[in-house]
Amino acid sequence: MPFKVNQRHTIRRGRVFDITVENVTLSNGVTIDLEILRHPGAAAIVPLLADNRVVMLKQYRHAAGQFMWEIPAGTLNGDETPLVCAQRELVEETGYSAAAWESMGAVTPVPGYSDEKIHLYLARDLTPAAQNLDPDEILEVHPLPLEEVVAMITDGRIHDAKTIAGIFLTMQRKGNPGEVNRY
Repeated sequence: MPFKVNQRHTIRRGRVFDITVENVTLSNGVTIDLEILRHPGAAAIVPLLADNRVVMLKQYRHAAGQFMWEIPAGTLNGDETPLVCAQRELVEETGYSAAAWESMGAVTPVPGYSDEKIHLYLARDLTPAAQNLDPDEILEVHPLPLEEVVAMITDGRIHDAKTIAGIFLTMQRKGNPGEVNRY
């Protein structure tokens, strides 16, 4: 038995996620209260243009207190599938839609205190669409060469976990020989 949940209660219901406290007995016999952020999940997209540029966002993140370089992403709404969420968010945030979608798996960004899972997608065959930002989204769209995005990760200008994971997985993709997988 790795653990036993003795008691669980929600201490805060939020617009996007809830915070619960679980009293848990671990496999070593220790009993502890754990605060857990319960998240509905999200989808993130690496939008890759035909010329091997990635459509990146420079987005204001209040919790981090700064603008951050990121790939587009968003929270799943209700019973929305991760792919439908990714397709919606790509158009809303970047003003592009994609004809080709490839799942690249999922990441759990902060498993120490959250159950959030972010589904990662590679989007290709992009065409312009009508951008439709949420009122609280302050961002700029910047198509950047994949090589530059990799350099931005290496030198620390990009430190968003989902973006780093998405770019790494994009570099591993096959199916666009001589372009994405040349690293």
